[in-house]
Amino acid sequence: MEVPFNREYYTGQEDIYIKDVIKNQRHTKGDGYYTEQVSALLENKLDTNKVFMTTSGTHALELSTAIIDLEPYSEVIMPSFTFPSTANAVLNSQAKPIFVEIEGETLNIDPQDIKAKITKNTKAIMPIHYAGIAANMDQIIKIARKHNLTIIEDAAQAVNSKYKGKYLGTIGKLGCFSFHSTKNYISGEGGALLINQDDPKLIERASILREKGTNRSSFLRGEVDKYSWVDRGSSYLPSDLLMAFLYAQLEKMDEIKNLREKIYMRYLDEFNVFLEYDFITSMSNLTKDRETNFNSFYFIFNGKQYRDRAIRELKKRNITAAFHYIPLHISKMGKKIGYNKGDLPFTENIAENIMRLPLYTDMTEQELNYVVKNVKEIFREL
Repeated sequence: MEVPFNREYYTGQEDIYIKDVIKNQRHTKGDGYYTEQVSALLENKLDTNKVFMTTSGTHALELSTAIIDLEPYSEVIMPSFTFPSTANAVLNSQAKPIFVEIEGETLNIDPQDIKAKITKNTKAIMPIHYAGIAANMDQIIKIARKHNLTIIEDAAQAVNSKYKGKYLGTIGKLGCFSFHSTKNYISGEGGALLINQDDPKLIERASILREKGTNRSSFLRGEVDKYSWVDRGSSYLPSDLLMAFLYAQLEKMDEIKNLREKIYMRYLDEFNVFLEYDFITSMSNLTKDRETNFNSFYFIFNGKQYRDRAIRELKKRNITAAFHYIPLHISKMGKKIGYNKGDLPFTENIAENIMRLPLYTDMTEQELNYVVKNVKEIFREL
């Protein structure tokens, strides 16, 4: 048997809606019928003010930093344990990413290190919600209010997760989602920018920048008799074909979440015993006041040699397990902007010792049993 790390899940409605775009809607470009449906679904379910669909989670992040007008000296605080898109969004706005440590319980940004890294140039905080588990938003909000900082949630992995009953991505001023094929809800490529305040100026600015710097949206609403170039911008509108695919996914948001929960809970039940072993430091778990979307399941080993051996042994048995991010501060680009190995030792240690197990929505009982059986055998050998 072969078990991949990830496999795309289809609800069965995707091709029906795509055919509808082609045969009936006859509108495959951006902001068509299905874009409107997806935006409305997200706004209603998440109870947020405005959702702009984008071509990727990366573009959602770039749009978020663009509309808050960062300046060349501006600093934006974020974890180093994240995907490059988080930092690129800041660099592309001519500002500087400031990397901080993560905390052990959730692998999310450490509020204490946020406090330590704030300067007069700090303009925003970008927490990510790792593996669909919320960062400590109460403390982050408190820090942001004290220093008048904008919170942009990188909730790429956290669609349909909650923090104290509130959906992730809707807590900060801005939130960003990804619908990449590796996520819980997919359109191949795709993303969304959430504007969580009733701020007409911010919404209009996002609309202009998203539409190549034009006021085309105002024209389509009949507010102006022609549209023109009014600001900088880019092309962030996804094709309605992608949004038709995504609509089929989002109609089944909770069903998909429930399917993933069964796999996650089986892993928890089967592997809890290994927390008593010296070679395991921690693993994914359920956290009070934080409702996960069951994005992924990981172990933290007490030594890179254990992690690497476990991945190798699983590979021999045709099971693909994976580590995760190379911390941004020790990457080639991180060093180029002034960081070095040793700057964030806890983050570096986590990156060297994390292993993620296969977890995908349509994982079969046979596949799940095979993973559990082999992980147990390998762990007993370790």
